[in-house]
Amino acid sequence: MKSQEGAAALTDDEIILLVNSKDIPAYNLEASLGDPTRGVGIRRRLLMPLLPMKDALDTLPYTNYDYSLVTGACCENVIGFMPIPVGVAGPLDLDGKKYQVPMATTEGCLVASTNRGCRALSSSGGVRSFILSDGMTRGPVVRLTSAKRASEVKHWLEDVDNYALVKDSFDATSRFARLTKLHINVAGRLLYIRFQAKTGDAMGMNMLSKGTEQALNKLSEFFSDIEILSLSGNFCTDKKPAAINWIEGRGKSVVCEATVPGSIVTTLLKTTVHSLVELNTSKNLIGSAMAGSIGGFNAHAANIVTAIFIACGQDPAQNVGSSNCITLMEPSGPDGKDLYISCTMPSIEVGTVGGGTVLRPQAACLDMLGVRGANKETPGENSSRLAQVVCATVMAGELSLMSALAAGHLVRSHLKHNRSSVNLAPCAPN
Repeated sequence: MKSQEGAAALTDDEIILLVNSKDIPAYNLEASLGDPTRGVGIRRRLLMPLLPMKDALDTLPYTNYDYSLVTGACCENVIGFMPIPVGVAGPLDLDGKKYQVPMATTEGCLVASTNRGCRALSSSGGVRSFILSDGMTRGPVVRLTSAKRASEVKHWLEDVDNYALVKDSFDATSRFARLTKLHINVAGRLLYIRFQAKTGDAMGMNMLSKGTEQALNKLSEFFSDIEILSLSGNFCTDKKPAAINWIEGRGKSVVCEATVPGSIVTTLLKTTVHSLVELNTSKNLIGSAMAGSIGGFNAHAANIVTAIFIACGQDPAQNVGSSNCITLMEPSGPDGKDLYISCTMPSIEVGTVGGGTVLRPQAACLDMLGVRGANKETPGENSSRLAQVVCATVMAGELSLMSALAAGHLVRSHLKHNRSSVNLAPCAPN
């Protein structure tokens, strides 16, 4: 078509004919029509004959949604949106401020259990949290002509003056990205360089990619035989289990702690301090070690991380690294009748600008926490606060689930809250 106006004036049937004849790309319907909702509707009509059940899309909604925020940013070939229940856990008393935490999930009992943990922590004086480090990473792989040459580049980068040259090139690509560290490893003639940088309130992967590319170009000026194989060499490491994230950290590294009086443990959590401490050691520490876990020394951190990520417009796939957590419990107080609990999470990958945070429902959930957008006074403060909320809510979830396990209540609570008597997806007839 020559103009958007011409396409917009055609009927839906005429548009479908033009898509089938390759005159209008199916992926570009929104732009071609100037009407995103109509474009999505036509794409659904194109898709339906290809599906095993012709009414498969009937209950997938697509109207009354602002697709202008999606196109070119969040999703392609859009056919609708997925409504997910959003519950709230709270108040979560964190660093002297109370939060109502949004959680998007279809797992019954999760929000109720986390809410109980929040109540126990708030009744105990609240949670204290601390940012240990802040730095998103990108780890490209480059190839040299020999292992000797790769080692020479490694030593060159470790020189303070040379690092400064690379840092200047990296930092020049963004107002916010600031290179803070290089972690370099060699495998044969392959060189892996893990760039770590602060990225303000953005999660930061795009900033890291841009800065890393510019830094590698600067490196090529000094080593003409360097061959850039990939901007990501899996040394970052993004969306994959990796010891480097567990040990070195990625994104925000956070620790939370609280002391729960023994009376709260017995009356609200229905267990004992001794039982919790013993179970935490045998399950979260020894059990995870027996399983060969990397960063999985917890009961169910990923449950809470994923629910908050979906609600707040984060990348759900990054729950892989963001759920790294070690939960520790020990007796506390003069007579050891209270419970000291901490959660340490070295790689929470979050941002309050960009990505899914621009979508209105997700922005509303960030508004619930008071962290939407960039913090103009202290860049990075909003994303750091979100990470602290994530860690503290994980601790609430840990406390409640471990108490249910210690008291033998887990099966009973899931039978009550996590069973559906309605079969919404019957099997297709033979």
